[in-house]
Amino acid sequence: MTQATAKITKLNRVERNAWTKQKIFEAATKVVGKHGYAEASVARITEEAGVAQGTFYNHFENRQELLNQLLPKIGLDMVEFIRARTGTAHAARQEIERFAAFFDFIREVPEFLRILNEAEFFAPTGYQKHLDNISTAYVRILRRARLAGAIEDYSDEEFEAIVHMLMGARGYLSRRYSYSEAGVTAVPEHVISAYRKLMTRGLFTASGDQDTP
Repeated sequence: MTQATAKITKLNRVERNAWTKQKIFEAATKVVGKHGYAEASVARITEEAGVAQGTFYNHFENRQELLNQLLPKIGLDMVEFIRARTGTAHAARQEIERFAAFFDFIREVPEFLRILNEAEFFAPTGYQKHLDNISTAYVRILRRARLAGAIEDYSDEEFEAIVHMLMGARGYLSRRYSYSEAGVTAVPEHVISAYRKLMTRGLFTASGDQDTP
């Protein structure tokens, strides 16, 4: 076997392993989304993935390791999904595009809300990792906007607080307007317009900005 052939064989094996692991993640997404973390057994996940249980343990030490990796994996997929749908306009417009893209993402991955909400109890390590991943990326975006002059008078610490506010808004708004027994639907336009006004106008006037109630 030539060196080139060996390299191709190795690459194919790496690609095959990556494909198998992705299938397991996709199956876990379906199973946890339908049955919850508590009922997401290795048997159910491997059956959904169409792989042997032995194959599962080639990629994950145990069930909990998979569950701890699941939400961060979906979260990073979401970041990439949103980034691909965000243009290069003014920072406020970009934020509104990110907001709208989030709701597009959960229509493609309707299991996201249950996976997120149950993770705090069933996969706390993964839950914290997800929050860290999202907030770090989001703060970086806001810092770039500040550097460009699109945001003024906010510290990095305030950015972190704002990011968690925006993340919380997405979670609650998706529960209120997107999720139903019929599935996940697009949010009404008034949800987008309300967010647009909040981002571009601000809720209160500057004269009402006081340190004490």
